[in-house]
Amino acid sequence: MALKSSIEWTESTWNPTTGCDQTSPGCDHCYALTLSRRLKAMGNPKYQVDGDPSTSGPGFGISLHPEQLALPHKWRSPRTIFVNSMSDLFHPQVPDDFIVAVFEVMESTPRHTYQVLTKRAQRLSRLATTLPWPSNVWMGVSIENSKYAFRANHLRKVPASVRFISAEPLLGPLQGLNLQGIHWLIAGGESGPGARPMHPRWVRDLRDQCVRDQVAFFFKQWGAWAPDSEKGAVPVSIEGVILRDMPRVTVPGAPVQMRRVGKGVAGRRIDNRTWNQMPTPN
Repeated sequence: MALKSSIEWTESTWNPTTGCDQTSPGCDHCYALTLSRRLKAMGNPKYQVDGDPSTSGPGFGISLHPEQLALPHKWRSPRTIFVNSMSDLFHPQVPDDFIVAVFEVMESTPRHTYQVLTKRAQRLSRLATTLPWPSNVWMGVSIENSKYAFRANHLRKVPASVRFISAEPLLGPLQGLNLQGIHWLIAGGESGPGARPMHPRWVRDLRDQCVRDQVAFFFKQWGAWAPDSEKGAVPVSIEGVILRDMPRVTVPGAPVQMRRVGKGVAGRRIDNRTWNQMPTPN
């Protein structure tokens, strides 16, 4: 059976590799790292590999699972599958030939739709010409703030039927993000311990840009923090900084009041609307 997913924009997950390490600020509170520690403690054999101490940040060791390559062939009913929810397929420690093997499985199971997401956009663009690109493979990159907008430039070189950006966790404004050649944008705030607030203007600007550029927009969540003026709310600057000791002011451009309420309470509505738009493959 496929592993059903609670991720709002997919149905199932498939992990032919597990493990990763930090490469940018969006990784600081990685859910996969936290979950992997729990699974390792439970004795799950997929998560017994320790992180490589030579890497630049904490992580959990890359492990290949060739026995998982046969799974999509066993899933008879069509489904949307997030590939490597617990890893990054384009991590430098995943061999080229294994990446090719994963793509060949996706090509040979056209009844499914596969969503692949990476932060290693440069390696993605370098390997793109060596990979099959059937119409059922959607390719995306994560962009958490403007410093990493270059990942979209690498994505544009990839001949995928759907190219998408995951702006989650959104940690800064992405005004002026070039959406040329992009078909779908997912945005969301951070949840879990240590979650950083997502300023409402950041996500509203992305929503408005997607509407203007006719790019499908999916708002996944506010995350742990939500706009709220109730007791316990604190000012959050346009830079995303929590300003606990500032007086409440409402002049244009002032920090917005936000409160940590948890993902479930914060929800996923913007201005009284839920955005669930999905792309149309070329």
